[in-house]
Amino acid sequence: MNSDAFRALRNRNFRLFFAGQSVSLLGTWMQKTAVSWVVYAQTHSKFMLGVSVFATLFPSALFSLLGGVVTDRYARYRVLLATQVLSLVQAALLALAVFFDKQDAVWEIIGLSAVLGIINAFDVPARQSLVYELMADKQDLPNAVALNSTMMNLSKLLGPAVAGFAIERLGAAACFGLNALSFVAVIGSLLALRLPAFVPKPRPQALRDELADGLRYVRDTPAIRFILLSIGLMALLVLPFTTLMPVFAKDVFHGTAATFGLLDGAMGLGGFAAALYLTSLPPGADLNRVMTTNAFVLGVGLLLFAYTPYYWLALAFLVGSSFGMMVQTTLNVTLLQTTVQPAMRGRVISLYVLMYTGALPLGSLVVGTVSQRVGVRATVLAEGVLALLIGLLYLRNLRQTRAAAPAAPTPLLASQAVEATQAVRA
Repeated sequence: MNSDAFRALRNRNFRLFFAGQSVSLLGTWMQKTAVSWVVYAQTHSKFMLGVSVFATLFPSALFSLLGGVVTDRYARYRVLLATQVLSLVQAALLALAVFFDKQDAVWEIIGLSAVLGIINAFDVPARQSLVYELMADKQDLPNAVALNSTMMNLSKLLGPAVAGFAIERLGAAACFGLNALSFVAVIGSLLALRLPAFVPKPRPQALRDELADGLRYVRDTPAIRFILLSIGLMALLVLPFTTLMPVFAKDVFHGTAATFGLLDGAMGLGGFAAALYLTSLPPGADLNRVMTTNAFVLGVGLLLFAYTPYYWLALAFLVGSSFGMMVQTTLNVTLLQTTVQPAMRGRVISLYVLMYTGALPLGSLVVGTVSQRVGVRATVLAEGVLALLIGLLYLRNLRQTRAAAPAAPTPLLASQAVEATQAVRA
């Protein structure tokens, strides 16, 4: 691989940030896997799996706009440092709850998941914004975001697999404890950063007026309105299939926590491959076409995964569907960033976070309830059909876009939007 692929690491601040985040994200995905496994193992309820996802994501939706305002008004470095300390405390409390109450810690887990959701509402915008400030040479910013994308998906690949084996050999509490320790690395890296003093900017407009302007802008811009609505539909109707992976591991394939870890790891592998693919796209690529194609890839992958009787074949189909999911969701955000006016970018991105983190937990509750009645295989099959129907909406929009503007402007690199998708980092 060309050494230029790592050029952002020449920057000392980013190198420290990247190292700390690498360790922390591995722990984060271990914790996410352990939460799903413990909740299902203790309740045997698909509905409670949906509740656990809802508890983590819905508070992020409720507080996302406030998190964006806090990030803009105060030093992003200090906001991020505070969220990392609070995340360490949350993980440590989870470890203690599961260690001392091995048989019935579900409500403690859900309560602490809600706390993490609130923390993430402030963490995500602060973390995304800080990367820009870390780069002395702004020409290296796309490469920095691409490296963050690769790091995120590699940790999503490794974290669940490590968690599955750790749960079997050390217990779920160990996963939460290891995640707490992982925050020591990121806090240490943040303390070692050398940043200029923060200078607050005057904000002549009231918060309510700024938010109202953003909503009017979205309402009056059809391209942005379509992107936000399509993100909401996917997050509500299709993406919650990931909630059902513990059920497939335990009840469909009659496996253990390691089985679940490999299913989650297969999704990470698909996302990792998608991240590499997106960074390889040329600047003039037709992102609308690529996004539309991968909406169908996601749908077909879910249809094939839903009823396959063979575990290893199911892993392959899961890799494919996760590839389509990562490409499709990331390019949605890329087009959002390249379409929106610079003055409106922060508000529109906060609306994206609100839409995504609001629809996904609601969809998880719906999927958990429906799967209780019709079964997990039929539920995922239906989600695959819905993905194909949404793909038809993308195809219709693609044709309308080409008819209205045959010569589309050159978009930003696809990797520049991947950071926004970390809102699901819960």
